[in-house]
Order: sequence, then C-alpha cells, then structure tokens
Amino acid sequence: MENFRLHIPTDIRFGKDRLEELPEVLSPYGKRILLAYGGGSIKKSGLYDKVVALLKDNGFSFVELSGIAPNPKIDSVRQGVRLIRENQLDAILAVGGGSVVDASKVIAAGVYYDGDVWDLVLDRSKVGRAVPIVDILTLAATGTEMNRNAVISNPETNEKLGTSGWELIPKASFLDPTLTYTVSKWQTAAGAADMMSHLFEQYFNRTEAVDVQDSIAEGLLKTIIKYAPIAIREPENYDARANLFWSSTLALNGLVGQGRSGGWSCHPIEHELSAYYDITHGIGLAILTPRWMTFCLDKDSTTHAKFAAYARNVWGLNQGTDEELARQAVQKTYDFFKEQLEIPMTLPEVGIENQDLVSEMSEQAVKHGGLSNDRFVNLTVDDVKEIIKASYNPMETF
Repeated sequence: MENFRLHIPTDIRFGKDRLEELPEVLSPYGKRILLAYGGGSIKKSGLYDKVVALLKDNGFSFVELSGIAPNPKIDSVRQGVRLIRENQLDAILAVGGGSVVDASKVIAAGVYYDGDVWDLVLDRSKVGRAVPIVDILTLAATGTEMNRNAVISNPETNEKLGTSGWELIPKASFLDPTLTYTVSKWQTAAGAADMMSHLFEQYFNRTEAVDVQDSIAEGLLKTIIKYAPIAIREPENYDARANLFWSSTLALNGLVGQGRSGGWSCHPIEHELSAYYDITHGIGLAILTPRWMTFCLDKDSTTHAKFAAYARNVWGLNQGTDEELARQAVQKTYDFFKEQLEIPMTLPEVGIENQDLVSEMSEQAVKHGGLSNDRFVNLTVDDVKEIIKASYNPMETF
C-alpha cells in the first residue's frame, strides 16, 4: 500500500425526511443561492416546490440555472459562472443527479478564474478557490456528492474530460433514498453499471497489499449485484434504494482508490463514445467493460489471478483454474448487465451503428486517458480499436 491523502469533509445527511435541515446547512455559506438543476423531473416529483418553499420561507434569495444535461455541457457551466458573478451569489444548491453536481463544481471554481472556464477542465492545476456547494442528490450513480471530481463535455470539440480540486468537494450532501423512487429502470440500471465500473477501475490494479481497499470494493460490488435488480423490479423498495445510494457514494469517495497507483481504462474509452454520440454514460460502460476484461485476459496472463479473486470473492465461484474462474467471472458480469439489469449490450443497440469514428475515438482515448502507461493492462490505439469493435457484436459465451 502506498502513501495517500484522504480528505472527505462532506456533511452527509442520509435518509428520509431530512430536507427540513436544508436552511441550517446552507446558512453558513450565505443567503444568495444559485439553484442548479437539470430537466423537469424535480418539478414533476414535487421536489422543486419543496426546495423553493424552504428557501423562500427561510430568507434565502435564489437565481435558477436549469437545463443542465446528462453529460453536462460547458455552455451550462459558463452560464452558471455568469449568473453567480452578475448576481453576487454566495453558494450553489445543486438538485439532481451527478451531472448537475459535476457542472456545479466547475461553475464554483470558474467564478474565481479569469479565463474561459474550459481551461479548468483541460488543466486541473488551475482549479483553486471555489464557491461552496450543497447538493440534494436524486440518482445513485456517480459518487460526485462526496468527492473532488467532475466530468464536463464540450460538443464543439467532441471532448469529454475530467477535472478535480480539493475545493470542489461538496460541503454537504442530502441523500434521501425516497427521492430515487421515480428513477426509471433505464437510469437505475445505468447508475448501477456506473458505480460498478468505478469499483472495477480501482480494483483491477497492480498495487500490492491493498487488502483493505479490495475487501471494501468486493463488498460494495456484492451489494450492488444484490440490490440493483430489486430496485428495478420494486422501484419503491427503500432498502434497495438506500443500499444503492450509499454504495454509489462509497465507491468513489476515496476509500477504495487511495493507497494505489495506476490509472483507469474503461472510463476514458467510454468518455469518447459519449463525447461523440452523447449516449448514457453507465450504459456505455456496461457495454465496454466485459470486452475490456476479455481483452485483458487474452493479452496478459498475469491478470488471471486478480480476475480469479474477483470470481471467488464477488461471484462465489470456486471451480477451475485461475484463468477458468476469471473467464467465468467475466461471463457473470456480462450476463448480470444483460439479464438482471436489462442493459442493451452492443453499440448498435444504443444507436452507434457504423464504425467510421472508431479510429478517431481510439486515438483520443489513448491521448486524453493516458492509456498507454500505468494501467492494469496498457493499451495502444489498436488495442482500444479492438475493444470498441468487439462491442458492436454480442459477446461469445465462454
């Protein structure tokens, strides 16, 4: 295990009926608020009205930034920065899924940056002081509610990139599982795949003696595998929604990833798919992940032992050699996404039918993601092409 810093000061307000605490949580940061949210879902559910009433009844003024899209766009970030500056706002209240929180994080830093806010995405070293953020989360997926990371898309350049900064960690996050009752089967499945991918990216790693982190990852994976299908079948099952919510948060708040070195692989590849085609992030990850796993097993036999540990400790498999167990676990992963979460598992099923941009996306993934070094298995442009092309067809049964 390597040296690390873990700093997660977010005040978590987990559970039902916690919204009455919002004025108390927001007050230390000021009374003039940017209320940021996405589409109309929070209005349909009644959450918007509750939040607005709490703000008005407790002496807060607010300016609204609506329409933040999935795969949040840089234009929304620029608009948020402008609104805060023009209205001299004190804090951001982000209400919605991870996209709203991610956009709010870069808005928060952009207020104190003199240049174009896209610079902060291209170069995270420029991220410094930030406006305080409080969020009310409505989707279990990204884990952004308790970390310092954000991902923003720029449609003009076909780029989807991540940035980071210690000042971007939300001051407080409200995690009420009942707010996820109305999340569709599609988004529930995508969220589960996203959080599983976060765990895979950290778990499949070369750093030795990280037993604590690996055990946490394995436990969270088993929890998601148990509860995601229940949430899809029974959308108002509180225990299922609560376990998914907390798993999402813990999957990417540093507990699993710190103490390791090495970068991620599937996320940089998927970022190119959603940058060029604007597909749902978690769905893209579900499609790519089993193909990446298979590629690793085929290319490098030293990966077999870690995949076999995944097979034993997550799926309860125990018959066969390390390679046989590894391949069984990949099949289990694929079948779980396809059969239990009902995710379409080929790119044509999500509207990516031609292969014209595979080379360009592969080059960008290696460039932006640094995939050619310090990965679980290093990837060349041709390797990424192979993984993406494999995703156009159903995966063969081992």
